[in-house]
Amino acid sequence: QVQLLESGGGLVQAGGSLRLSCAASGRTFSGYTMAWFRQAPGKEREFVASIIWSGGATYYGPSVKGRFTISRDTAKNTVFLQMNSLKPEDTAVYYCAARYTTVAAYGYWGQGTQVTVSS
Repeated sequence: QVQLLESGGGLVQAGGSLRLSCAASGRTFSGYTMAWFRQAPGKEREFVASIIWSGGATYYGPSVKGRFTISRDTAKNTVFLQMNSLKPEDTAVYYCAARYTTVAAYGYWGQGTQVTVSS
């Protein structure tokens, strides 16, 4: 059973930085794509970034490209999201997700961690 546990959320001022972590367990993740999504109150869930476990190719949503960086530590089965130059509009619950790379839908989700950016 795949389990994803996010941590690292909190309150930060605009312009600041946070690093989110997602500890993954339950299987080996080669062949998987790991991702971060976010959802703000009253808005639809938004893709933030993804990384292919094997090889490390990364992809970003347009609103975070150039400010956020996704990475993984294969030895620790952990995925990170480094968030810099944070803006109030980055305020949301951030979710870690996983899918087998050849499958379209993300089938595994964490519980989420709140990120609040004050102006």
